[in-house]
Amino acid sequence: MDVLTLNNITKYYGRIQALNNVSFSVPAGSVFGILGPNGSGKTTMLGIVMDILKPSSGSFQFFGGPATAETRKQVGTLLETPNFYHYLSAERNLVIAAEIKGKGHGNIDEVLRKVNLHHRKSSKFSTYSLGMKQRLAIASCLLGDPGVLVFDEPTNGLDPVGIAEIRELIKVLAAEGKTIIMASHMLDEVEKVCTHVAILKTGNLITAGHVDEVLVNEDIVEVSARDLQQLEAVLTGMGGFKSLKKSANGVQLLYPTGTANLEGINQYCFNNGLVLSHLQLKKKSLETKFLELTNN
Repeated sequence: MDVLTLNNITKYYGRIQALNNVSFSVPAGSVFGILGPNGSGKTTMLGIVMDILKPSSGSFQFFGGPATAETRKQVGTLLETPNFYHYLSAERNLVIAAEIKGKGHGNIDEVLRKVNLHHRKSSKFSTYSLGMKQRLAIASCLLGDPGVLVFDEPTNGLDPVGIAEIRELIKVLAAEGKTIIMASHMLDEVEKVCTHVAILKTGNLITAGHVDEVLVNEDIVEVSARDLQQLEAVLTGMGGFKSLKKSANGVQLLYPTGTANLEGINQYCFNNGLVLSHLQLKKKSLETKFLELTNN
């Protein structure tokens, strides 16, 4: 079942188009990354699905139906750092947050343990590190035990230790079966914690799907021969690759990482009356793939 479905969401701020006909679905139990450089429309999209902003056109559904006050109770959100009181303890801040959200105080101890702050529950918020403050913000999202969590750049501004703590917490929450939707501009973050990804660039959806399919390291095989037309025809007949692209000096074949067999390609071409003048394997990194997707 899909937890969230976006149908042709478009958003204008005056004459500026922030989102352009964006459609994708978030499967239940996934960690779904919305990845893109700053200004790509990630925060606008999360604002729309959390009913903070209205789309110019298009629609979305939570749990297969229209978003209502009742369905939103099943979603915990961290779109910006909550306004915690600096002079109050973590526990007292969560009591106030629970009252504001109408969630009750029943699982405050539990969420503090989950985010590894129970031992500091009586400490003033002002004594917390940035990473601890962010973990407390996630604890606030967990009040009432929602099944879906929405985070906007959850590791933004944190040091490497804080980043590692938040990423580990996201993995723990995902292992409990929660669906997590998170915006990020960091490829490394999405690769390490997400199961699915949608890539945005200047409000346009570039691609969406399973992380292993979208952000895959690839083998590039460069192949050349004297007769380029014959080369293309023979290689097309061979198959077994993901895609074939013409280059200035021949043909490039793309294979999933570790599956390119140069000896087999050479033998196949020779058996079909074609002698290769060039055959070379190159690797494409995730960074290269991401830059290709987000650049023209």
